Amino acid sequence: MRSSRRPRWLLPALLCALAVLVARPTETPGGSPARGGAHPGASAEVARLYEDAAAATRQYEEGRRAAEAERTRARQLEKRLVRERRQLAVLHEDLGRIARAQYRSGGDVSLTARMLLADDPEGLLRGQRAVSEADHALRHAISRSRRAEARLAADERKAATQWRALQVHNGELAELKQHIERKLARARERLRAEADSSAASGACRSAVRLAQPDRSATRAWVAPLRTYQLSAAFGSGGARWADRHTGQDFAVPIGTFVRTVGEGRVAAVSCGGAFGIQIVIAHPGGYWTQYAHLSSVAVEQGERVRPGQRIGQSGTTGNSTGPHLHFEVRVTPEFGSGVDPLPWLAARGVRL
Repeated sequence: MRSSRRPRWLLPALLCALAVLVARPTETPGGSPARGGAHPGASAEVARLYEDAAAATRQYEEGRRAAEAERTRARQLEKRLVRERRQLAVLHEDLGRIARAQYRSGGDVSLTARMLLADDPEGLLRGQRAVSEADHALRHAISRSRRAEARLAADERKAATQWRALQVHNGELAELKQHIERKLARARERLRAEADSSAASGACRSAVRLAQPDRSATRAWVAPLRTYQLSAAFGSGGARWADRHTGQDFAVPIGTFVRTVGEGRVAAVSCGGAFGIQIVIAHPGGYWTQYAHLSSVAVEQGERVRPGQRIGQSGTTGNSTGPHLHFEVRVTPEFGSGVDPLPWLAARGVRL
């Protein structure tokens, strides 16, 4: 049986990492506070906690799959054990029939006496030899079956022990995951408060540099978020907009990483107004994309960006009824020149 025992260092290592995360000061990549007196604060903490929560989730899912595999193996062992017991019962029944047949054919009379009294001594001898061989085979089968039963019972106990250990392990991972998620919820609230304050004052905080994923296999065009739920669509009406909705909304929690959909240059980073904290990126070919209602930005005006690069975190700043990303595709950098983002992205191989 393949051992599913977790490494003893796993949980302590995760807990130590979490303790370090709580204790260490928030700094920019260079090791000093963000310039201009601003501080990344909750923005950087949310980003780190997202990564920690993702790691804890992966560990939990691996443990859950291992536990399910162990439980399946335990069930298979139980089925095998039931079959072996049934076969053993049949063998016992056969042994009883042979014993009864031996008794009827001669009981306690010795084989020599029976041969002297038999009409066909040679036939009797052959029959006795056959009975002896069958008896030997039966004893061997019973012995083998009992060994198999003992082995399967031991395996079953081992599987049950491992299952219980995996259950304990999963419980520990679930508690750690919930602890991180509670910290993440508190950090999101702080991030929201900081972003609202920044948007209200119209003064953008300095860019908070986010850890970037491996982009070795990134396509030329990607979705602005890795996971999302589509909400208000382009052109839809409603009391929240003066005319029609000018972009596509993505419902996501505060602090979700927002990505640039393609290569380009940051045309503007601004705060305040209906869009709250927003980024506008110019792309080759005469198109601009807008990312609005953010809680933080990770780029500065004039900066070059690559497809899939994390440029900020989602929020609910400005004219927003809840956490989401407002995404626009424009033919000019200005409001009012938007086109439907879904077919525009679909033409570039990105289907939402």
